[in-house]
Amino acid sequence: MDVWVFWLIAAGVLFVVEMFTFTFYLLWLSIGALAAGVIGFVLPDAILLQTVAGALVALGLTLFTKPLVARFRNSRGFKDTGTDIVGRDGLVIEPIEPGRYGQVKVGGDIWSATSTEALGKDQKVKVVRRGTTIIEVERWGDLY
Repeated sequence: MDVWVFWLIAAGVLFVVEMFTFTFYLLWLSIGALAAGVIGFVLPDAILLQTVAGALVALGLTLFTKPLVARFRNSRGFKDTGTDIVGRDGLVIEPIEPGRYGQVKVGGDIWSATSTEALGKDQKVKVVRRGTTIIEVERWGDLY
């Protein structure tokens, strides 16, 4: 099998994983792998060139878009819907054990959640921190 096919598969896998994380870092790696695949299609024997080109594309996109994203986030009118979740209350729908993930419903959304204490199903909680896709909660109030 040609090397460019492996680059294409890597680009696809990275893109699919990116769809679950929403960080944009894997998107840039996916585009870098795609660029390496294009070079691999044109120059199949230049594996070092493919690797360097893919890495430079991914690095360039990461460095170029970081200031753009920062400027966008600091612009007037931008509201990150995830940051306003901190301080809101929710309901545990899948039990949470320390060091393990559970699920919490906050408003109409279901989030993966962690806690420093064991929380059972239907326990009322308050969101204390938000990561990229996981929130940290603590016990709050009585059972619903």
